[in-house]
Amino acid sequence: MQDYDLVRLNFSPGGLFVLNICLGLIMFGVSLELTIADFTNLRKQPKAAIVGLFSQLVLLPALTVGLLYILKPHPGLALGMILVAACPGGNMSNFISLLAKGNVPLSISLTATTTVLAWFFTPFNFFFWGKLYSPAADRLKEISLNPVDVFLSIFLILVLPLILGALTNRFLPKVASSLKKPMRIGSTVLLGVFILIAFIGNWRSFVEFGPVLFWLVLLHNGSALIVGYLASWIAGLAHKERKTISLETGLQNSGLGLILIFTFFQGIGSMALIAAWWGVWHLISGLFLASIWGREKTS
Repeated sequence: MQDYDLVRLNFSPGGLFVLNICLGLIMFGVSLELTIADFTNLRKQPKAAIVGLFSQLVLLPALTVGLLYILKPHPGLALGMILVAACPGGNMSNFISLLAKGNVPLSISLTATTTVLAWFFTPFNFFFWGKLYSPAADRLKEISLNPVDVFLSIFLILVLPLILGALTNRFLPKVASSLKKPMRIGSTVLLGVFILIAFIGNWRSFVEFGPVLFWLVLLHNGSALIVGYLASWIAGLAHKERKTISLETGLQNSGLGLILIFTFFQGIGSMALIAAWWGVWHLISGLFLASIWGREKTS
């Protein structure tokens, strides 16, 4: 078995700072368009809200542990999969849900809600489900980690920018309106350039471990998309809501996962490789589904 933990990605403290800034700016830019209604909308469609939150916060991490017992990957890779599953929904799910002709208001509300809840659920799910898979649990014992530090980090990176953006939109609408487009474009371009530079700097690792990463993330992400759709189907939701909840379950904020890995896990290569490749693959799978669902005739 290859020792994935010997992999060390070229990722400096300066790079980590830039990634933190990118994610914070993206969250602030996205939340400039949030209103109170985006959170209260879930009350108008309680079944879809409950299924969507349950699928992402419970079914996805449970599914992940089940896959780990079947696939038996390296413990570090397993921890990476559990961490990705514990992260909140990614913002691209809203855009892809639009392309897929899903329920966009539901998508926005679920993403915003899971992001606010992430300060608690991301560390809780990571430690709870991580201890249920023995090899990962053994690896966790070797890591000195204070959950309170993780709570605080997630709050500062995700929740605080989201709250500040929403408050700006509420009390300074003209300022929010003038910032929306430049923030959206600027933060996205900055993140894209960062990812490209990081990939170029670590291309040897991705080439060396690519086959294992490809199949692990393919199966993990594909299973997440399927379980989100099946849970919605079993609950009797309409196809539009099924598509949205499938995408919300399958598209995770892996950027947060990378930040946590390099901040609290000494940049364990195996975990970082999973989170980094997931960040690329979930966009490919999401856009592929959107290209199919988007061609469907609306009833």
